[in-house]
Amino acid sequence: MTLMELSVTYRTSAEALRRRIGELREESRVRTDPEAVRCLNRRIAELEPLLREARELAVVTARYYDRRYHKSEKYCF
Repeated sequence: MTLMELSVTYRTSAEALRRRIGELREESRVRTDPEAVRCLNRRIAELEPLLREARELAVVTARYYDRRYHKSEKYCF
């Protein structure tokens, strides 16, 4: 698998995470049980870093060989 193909995979994963976070946010709006809302918000908080990393890695892997692209120090390999 090339880095460009891996980039597509990260983008697809990020989109799935974005959709799921949206579903959980919508569900937390309609729930009336405070405990259920707290659990949903905790799950959202757990998924948000995964979404951020998937988005970042999609960019890094897509542009890895572009010399003009300033790579994030977070993902230097």
